[in-house]
Amino acid sequence: MKTPNYHDFYQKALIPIGFNDLLVLKEFESYNFDSPFTHWLIAIEGEQLPQPKIYFHWKVSIYPSNVDGDFNWKKPFYCSPIMESMDSAHGLACSVVTSSKLDQLSTLNLQEKIS
Repeated sequence: MKTPNYHDFYQKALIPIGFNDLLVLKEFESYNFDSPFTHWLIAIEGEQLPQPKIYFHWKVSIYPSNVDGDFNWKKPFYCSPIMESMDSAHGLACSVVTSSKLDQLSTLNLQEKIS
């Protein structure tokens, strides 16, 4: 299994999980009732490519975490499709942050939610 690329891992500040989003999160089989999640960790992740023209590709990932920021990198709530520019990934991450602060992350049309 591939390990995470923490060299190019840019996380936003932790955001408390709202009530509506928590209800949806608890439906996922990856939810851990023994150590409940309290926050969202939203990150932009980059991976270096061997191709000469495009050096990196980017994705936005959302992980449930605890208040200390501990999370399981193997079980994200969401991973975006690959993007060629960090600007695109940053724009999506900002949109996700706004939605999560409004307790509306679970209502977004996140096409690649992971259960």
